[in-house]
Amino acid sequence: MDKEIKKKIASNWFKLLQNTICNDIEKLENHKLKFKSKVWKRNQIKDEGGGEFRILKNGKIFEKVGVNFSEVYGKFSKEMGKKIPGASRDLRFWASGISVVMHMHNPHVPAIHFNTRFIYTTHGWFGGGMDVTPCIKDSKEKKFLHKELKKMCDRHNKNYYKNYKKWCDEYFYLPHRKETRGIGGIFFDYKKDNWEKDFKFVTDLGVTFQMLFNSIINSKYQKKWTTKEKEMQYIKRGRYAEFNLLYDRGTKFGLQTGGNVEGILMSLPPIAKWN
Repeated sequence: MDKEIKKKIASNWFKLLQNTICNDIEKLENHKLKFKSKVWKRNQIKDEGGGEFRILKNGKIFEKVGVNFSEVYGKFSKEMGKKIPGASRDLRFWASGISVVMHMHNPHVPAIHFNTRFIYTTHGWFGGGMDVTPCIKDSKEKKFLHKELKKMCDRHNKNYYKNYKKWCDEYFYLPHRKETRGIGGIFFDYKKDNWEKDFKFVTDLGVTFQMLFNSIINSKYQKKWTTKEKEMQYIKRGRYAEFNLLYDRGTKFGLQTGGNVEGILMSLPPIAKWN
């Protein structure tokens, strides 16, 4: 398949997924709140793509949720080209993806993160994943999350879940705290085995993510919570912010390629605390 067709198919999927996820979120809020949208361009002078980020704040369920779509292209700096697969001999790149971060009012409902992307240099690959960060321990929720992710992974390859769960556990780890960010999920990168099969896996993950966040939220958003539990949530959010600012690849990639700063930093919680 021609690389331009691959780019178009992937980008169209990410845009479609942005729309369906936003519809689900507005439905959870009983359609009483709408996302605020901002369209941005990577370069104001020449065409280098851009995207749209959507933010919803102060809902009944969501304290803040961002759903960001992007499609950008251009050239890496020479320094960055050394770090990106396939870019050392040709600095041109194309990248498209979707990123979702949910921060909830109710501390019983975990923060939820998801992203998938397709990047093309001299060759293309998929990356992304999803993970869940609760501030209140719930072994039943953890079991449900990993059971469903394993089921989804197994539809494509029996080794995916084991490998991508391990990758997630190692990636979402705060070395300076010596602790994981949450209860894990799956994470993968540089995925270029077979484009059609890889794309099917990425779309299946998107649909599974929708099922999971709807299920987790609906089962918990009406639970009663205390001031102490809310304080625990603020402290956990501090850890979340530390990871995203210090270690997150997506944050670094977005900032280093001239992405929209507000869209990139939408992952940060509205209120966080440190001891």
